[in-house]
Amino acid sequence: MSTSWSPASWRTKPIRQVPDYPDAGALTAAEATLKGMPPLVFAGEARNLKAALADVAEGNAFLLQGGDCAESFAEFGADKIRDSFRVLLQMAVVLTYGAAMPVVKVGRMAGQYAKPRSSDTETQGDVTLPSYRGDIINQMPFDEASRTPDPQRMVQSYNQASATLNLLRAFAQGGYADLHQVHQWNLDFVSQSPQSARYQELADRLSETLDFMAACGLTSATTPQIRETSFYTSHEALLLPYEEPLTRVDSTSGDWYDCSAHMLWIGDRTRQADGAHVEFLRGVKNPLGLKCGPSLEADDLLRLIDALNPANEAGRLTLIARMGSDNVEEHLPALIRAVEKEGRKVVWSCDPMHGNTISAGGFKTRPFDRVLAEVRGFFAVHRAEGTHPGGVHIEMTGENVTECLGGAQAISEATLGDRYHTHCDPRLNASQSLELAFLLAEQLKEERRYGSVPMAARG
Repeated sequence: MSTSWSPASWRTKPIRQVPDYPDAGALTAAEATLKGMPPLVFAGEARNLKAALADVAEGNAFLLQGGDCAESFAEFGADKIRDSFRVLLQMAVVLTYGAAMPVVKVGRMAGQYAKPRSSDTETQGDVTLPSYRGDIINQMPFDEASRTPDPQRMVQSYNQASATLNLLRAFAQGGYADLHQVHQWNLDFVSQSPQSARYQELADRLSETLDFMAACGLTSATTPQIRETSFYTSHEALLLPYEEPLTRVDSTSGDWYDCSAHMLWIGDRTRQADGAHVEFLRGVKNPLGLKCGPSLEADDLLRLIDALNPANEAGRLTLIARMGSDNVEEHLPALIRAVEKEGRKVVWSCDPMHGNTISAGGFKTRPFDRVLAEVRGFFAVHRAEGTHPGGVHIEMTGENVTECLGGAQAISEATLGDRYHTHCDPRLNASQSLELAFLLAEQLKEERRYGSVPMAARG
């Protein structure tokens, strides 16, 4: 791979998952508009996230990354953002308090508008139209006007991302994330679930701890860590005509940063070492993610790591395994062993969602027991290899949806349609997300008990 790079050098490479814009002039105009917009995030924030992820890579913290499968224009609103944010806060409290480990919180928010598709087109009856690729590109209704890619939607996505980030920063720094509010974070529809009882018990213990700390002089007024939290944004860097105009030179370091989000990732469909997406992201200094599916071979993974993290910098690269519950224990060990043998510094994260998608009752769904099974398998592999299971990457929402089968609410095939609202892939609701958080806390406790001792060496 050539060492020469610019924000536009991806245009010389083969590209997949790109929409066909019929009006090239309109695309150029939208890109020019974005280029003149202020950055959505700042280089210093991205560096702070990279430092936090370096702690994860060293086994001293855990990455919690979650949010919508695909953000939409129609469902945009303050309540929706708040509810997803507070479920992530709840999960982080369960993990931090239950596993005694710092949690790095990263949302799939303020930019997750584009989605890869298995086919460029969709056919209904005798009509074939472009596939829906997310609101940043086109619209869901099956008609020619809606499905025609419109570059002006990139500008609308920028504006919505800006508003989302403003609200997230206010929540994270303005007192909503104060640990004294831990009892108020529970959502009404979760209040009757077993997870709510467990969460309330944990919240009571946390309140007692905070009371003790206050007696020692550590309060929200004296200790910012109690009343504030660091929260970062991320999305898949899929639509490069959107990413390139928002890529700017940092005035303090002279490095290029993609200022559309703190962290960007490459999907399993666009991880070609000689492709446009790898070419673009190798040149920006943001923390990066790489989705690793069951078809990824160890040699190809090492080539991708060489391209994306040639300096072997801790915190730069997160490998997001999305194997499926039936494949994780078969395919993941070889990747871990190859990375460990070469001494590569990475964060290992588990995406238990994308490899466990099925069809049921006319809906795309994910059985929650398979989600939990993949998480257990992910931790089991890392225990066997003596490596740190560093994170989880989930599609979730604070809404009371019925999109994933099972969980304590016992969502069945017959009730999937009750509140199936996703624009693309099925998401965990708040109750299922909390159930997952308690499982993660238990798994992390087990890891802390044994440290990085391989399973074979344990008594």
